[in-house]
Parts: sequence; C-alpha cells; structure tokens
Amino acid sequence: MHIVLVEPEIPPNTGNVARLCAATRTKLHLIEPLGFKLDDKELKRAGMDYWEHVEWHRWPDWAAFQRQLPPDAMLWFIESNGPRHYSEASYLPNDYLVFGRETAGLPKKLLESNPDQWLRIPMFNPRSRSLNLSNCAALVLFEALRQQGFRGEV
Repeated sequence: MHIVLVEPEIPPNTGNVARLCAATRTKLHLIEPLGFKLDDKELKRAGMDYWEHVEWHRWPDWAAFQRQLPPDAMLWFIESNGPRHYSEASYLPNDYLVFGRETAGLPKKLLESNPDQWLRIPMFNPRSRSLNLSNCAALVLFEALRQQGFRGEV
C-alpha cells in the first residue's frame, strides 16, 4: 500500500503517519510544498525512531509524483463530501491512499476529475469539520489491510 500526503502542514501529523507506515510496511509519499522542514524536531519526535523503517519518497509537486505512477495505479482520494464511504471501496495491495493539506484538503479540481475514486469518512457531528489527518490515514489504511486479510502480519 501507499499513503500520499499532498502538501502536509503539521509536523506531528506527518510523523504519526510515518510511524503508521513503518508499522504496516506502507510506502509514504510526501508532495511539496511541505509546511515544515524535514529536520523539524516535532516531525522526528512524532515519528520517533521509526523513520529509518519507512520507505518514503519526496516529490517536488503533484505532476512529478504522477509521472512516476505505474499506468495501472489506483489512487483513492479521501476527502469530505465524497460520494462513497471509504469502506465501500475495494482496495488492492498497490493502491494509493491520497490525503490533502490539514487546512485545505485536496484540490477541488483533482476530486471532481476523479469522482469514482473520491471517498469520505463519515462524520456525525455537523460542528466537527474533520478528523485528524493521521487518524484518517490509519482508518482507511487498516480498512484496506483488513480487506486484504492482513497479509504479512507478524
């Protein structure tokens, strides 16, 4: 599996996602611009000593990331107001779970051009805008891993 963070802004969120990726052997893709420096102490603290166990890639922009994708790559865009719940998708081992900036989410143009891959996490309180980015990544990733029978669990 792959987790893609498009222009992440908050170091501890990215560190927590890196730790999640290390624990699940998921590849992490960070798409610039980042809202922090990669040597940020909060980023390192949140990721603890897991960074050395993460296969991760840094991309200068969305276009550079897209150019390296295999032709059959399946990207799932997780963002509010998606037409389907994340649990309704059928995930495969090499799928990409794409999450946007904490303050702005994913670009509307990207979502509207991929409506069949636009997924949402259900919310129950209209006064709560969203869940934490790292929580969202964990929810969707573990659903994908569950669907695949948790292969590779130690």
